[in-house]
Amino acid sequence: MNQDVSVLRELAAKAAEYAADGRNVERARLYRAVNDRRMQRPVVLIDEVPWNELDHLGELRLRCEDADYRAMENYLRREIYLWEHAQVDRIFKPYLPVNKVVEIPSIGLNVQEEALGKERGGIYAHHYVNQLQTQEDVDKLHAPIITYDRETTLKKLEKAACAVGDILPVKLVGTETGYALGLKTWDDVVMLMGPEPLLYNLCDRPEFMHSIARKFCDISLSMMRQIEALGLLDADQTLVHCTPALSNDLSDGVDRAHVTLDHCWGRGLAQIFASVSKSMRDEFDIAYQIEAMKPFGLVYYGCCEPLHNMIDILARIPNLRKISITPWADPDAAAEAMGSRYVMAWKPNPAFALDVESSEAAIREEIGRAMRAAKRNATSMDIVLKDISSISGDPRNLEKWARIAMELACGF
Repeated sequence: MNQDVSVLRELAAKAAEYAADGRNVERARLYRAVNDRRMQRPVVLIDEVPWNELDHLGELRLRCEDADYRAMENYLRREIYLWEHAQVDRIFKPYLPVNKVVEIPSIGLNVQEEALGKERGGIYAHHYVNQLQTQEDVDKLHAPIITYDRETTLKKLEKAACAVGDILPVKLVGTETGYALGLKTWDDVVMLMGPEPLLYNLCDRPEFMHSIARKFCDISLSMMRQIEALGLLDADQTLVHCTPALSNDLSDGVDRAHVTLDHCWGRGLAQIFASVSKSMRDEFDIAYQIEAMKPFGLVYYGCCEPLHNMIDILARIPNLRKISITPWADPDAAAEAMGSRYVMAWKPNPAFALDVESSEAAIREEIGRAMRAAKRNATSMDIVLKDISSISGDPRNLEKWARIAMELACGF
């Protein structure tokens, strides 16, 4: 047995132990209850952590040399780390996932940028080159032809199974719908155009911007239909962009041999539109979300943009189930407008993770306010600490935040 396999087997044994923990089953029930709008208590999760600040004890340092084994090792080490240090309501999957090897080529333009501070790791600054200045530029955009490399996929599956399959089951998994495969037109366009030209053009060249929105909507629909036709969708998606994904409304009647979009989450967002009016979001984004989200069983809309005063226009999106309410949104207004119709994917302020000890009172007030709003309006909610750019280099901040949040959520 080579050294790489020995490393993986040791990690797999620990993963199998955590996957067998009975709390995983109970948490799956909590996930479903929230998403089916019958919440027992809020689900608490921590995601998008600053990995570059967490490896003080060498727990995350990779030891495998083979590229495939190294990818497996990285997955296992990170899952184990979060379970041991920031578990909250996380579910530990009872298998080692092997992703289907899928190639998604360029849509015609690739991001060109000046990156500032990238060498430090973690969050860094971007200055984007404007590549969408004329209709000829827009015409360069096209739907990619997606391919599935079955032969390479099966080789990777066999390799993983031979390494750890007798300790931890190995499972072939499909493509999860979420941020990467959502209709996120303006998140993509801001990287091809830059924020200032994007915002000015919405006012000065509305028809030009509609042509861009039309193109991205068509590309998104084409990509999702290709992924569906190739049998690449995953029926066992646990998370959708860091929030709980399990729902009886999606799993009932699913054909696991060929999963269709009506058993998956759709994902829509327009973060740069935090800087535009409600009517402009409606015209340039929601109008296209209505078309793009029709094939999906359930839809999650929003990310870091405040949406508490947008619920009425979001309601036009078919199959809308979950709405992101960020630290910059008003949870009272959001819950009042949402009622029991939608799930509030509530995001606490990640800045408090810089120094949890000195911020504990503020953390308790912030979480308490959101939970009171949810209870008052019969709104199901999840609490997801994410977009954590820094914890001041002290992993204990995550652990402290997790204890506070779980104490409050369990007392709901």
